[in-house]
Amino acid sequence: MVTCRRSVLSSRFPIAVTNKLTHLFHIDDLDRERAAKGKLYLEFLRVPALSAGVYVLAAGAADPQKPHREDELYYVIRGRARMQIGSEHAAVRPGSVIFVEAEREHRFYDIQEELEVLVFFAPAER
Repeated sequence: MVTCRRSVLSSRFPIAVTNKLTHLFHIDDLDRERAAKGKLYLEFLRVPALSAGVYVLAAGAADPQKPHREDELYYVIRGRARMQIGSEHAAVRPGSVIFVEAEREHRFYDIQEELEVLVFFAPAER
């Protein structure tokens, strides 16, 4: 099964659509949809091997997530914070790419500026 968010696409961008799968997303549109729903996380793509979403935490917020059954890859779009993965701690900033293996304790903390990250789960988050 393939699901995606067609509503997040802006009319400013051409889109390629095959079998109802949207191939192009714009982060500004995704963020507006996420904020309108009042959610920290918005999944915008799901195929069997992968799911993707955008995750936003306010400055000073606590990260409520728990370990996942899937491997994860984060890409920091904006903001500054620290990341804990098991006993490892590191600063993250725009451009940081973070890998977290399945079932591993992890969290963002000491969020100094609103943090926005793209999140990829493989296989798709259950």
